[in-house]
Amino acid sequence: MPPGETEPAHPDYRFTLANERTLLAWLRTGLALVAAGVAMAQFAPGLGVPWGGAAVAVALVLTGLGTALGGYRRWRRNEWAIATGRPLPPSRVPTTVVASLSAVLVVVAVLVGIEVIGA
Repeated sequence: MPPGETEPAHPDYRFTLANERTLLAWLRTGLALVAAGVAMAQFAPGLGVPWGGAAVAVALVLTGLGTALGGYRRWRRNEWAIATGRPLPPSRVPTTVVASLSAVLVVVAVLVGIEVIGA
């Protein structure tokens, strides 16, 4: 809460609970990305090039961490807006997650192409 503002009366609990469910969805998405990174490291360690699987695994784990942290930040900002009766702030979390995953998928496609051509 910004300095100098007092704690407002709490709004309808349905809004807070919906915001919490959204946070949990972001956390599940982050956890799934981390699990995908671990699976990538375990089952495709040398994809295309010797470091390919490890690079994709690290990218997925970092994307998962960023998704969870971004979801938490979004939840905090939305909770503050709900409590103060202000409009919900815009969020770059969905755009960032989509861009990160798209970049990882392009890298995976290139590495799979290298693997297929090299075989």
